[in-house]
Amino acid sequence: MRTLSLVGHILLSKFQRILGTDSEKSRLGDTRVCIGVTDVQTCTHWKAPIIWEGTFNPEYYNKEYRKQNVIIVRVCSLNFLATADEFFMPGFPVIYYVFVDDLAKLQALELSGHREVTGLQVERHERWQDVSMLRMETISRAIETHIRHQVTYVFCFDVDQQFKGRFGTEALGELVGLLHAWYYRRPQYFYTYDHNPRSAANLDNSGDFYYHAAVFGGTWQQVRNLTESCYQAILQDKRNKVEARWHDESHLNKYFWLHKPTRVLSPEYCWDESIGWRRDIHVHRVTWAKKQYRLSRVNV
Repeated sequence: MRTLSLVGHILLSKFQRILGTDSEKSRLGDTRVCIGVTDVQTCTHWKAPIIWEGTFNPEYYNKEYRKQNVIIVRVCSLNFLATADEFFMPGFPVIYYVFVDDLAKLQALELSGHREVTGLQVERHERWQDVSMLRMETISRAIETHIRHQVTYVFCFDVDQQFKGRFGTEALGELVGLLHAWYYRRPQYFYTYDHNPRSAANLDNSGDFYYHAAVFGGTWQQVRNLTESCYQAILQDKRNKVEARWHDESHLNKYFWLHKPTRVLSPEYCWDESIGWRRDIHVHRVTWAKKQYRLSRVNV
């Protein structure tokens, strides 16, 4: 039996690779991702597809993965998990990896049929910045000790968001990044990259897109490489007594500059509704939840 797993914030998703490489998927039905929609950018300059509503056939993907008797695994907080249960990889069995500081919080959790929960206890940190940055270490360790033995694909999500629409198999790829909702239409000089030459996240005047660290994924090997690289860069900054401008997100953007994603998700996959109406956003698949800073950020 082949398995798919998802783990969230920490949310990771794992999926057994059944269609081969992204180029093989393109040959099987994704070529129109780069040519079929004209009002938005649907392909990067390195030929990676950018996934928007109308650029894929969900039934095609579901049909191909159902042939493999797929099981999905994911990790997230309880509130996030409630909406993920409905919209993440709909129609597939799911196992949830939940990273919490108190495993007792899982006792009251109720899931739909054919879905299970595995809890992994994580260390509590006082500074929210450390929670954000050190999740890279947490994910890397979880992949090495648990996830790599069960899955092929991993997706990571922040938990201060809600699923509101399909987040399906069209999102799978070797290395997957997400366009930030606040920057995808802005020129590059607005991007909030780190420009401190003392930081390992420094990008100077380089960069392709501004990626949102709220969602990223890929094969377990690629996500392990990403999270381990970002964690080591964060440790280097700590030794140099500097902190990247946007913490782990700054390091993620540096990594994606050096290691191009093979698949890019449009802002539909993590939209901030406070932005308001946009003509090119036809569906909200994941939305930002209202920030509870007093509960989650003790040193704001």
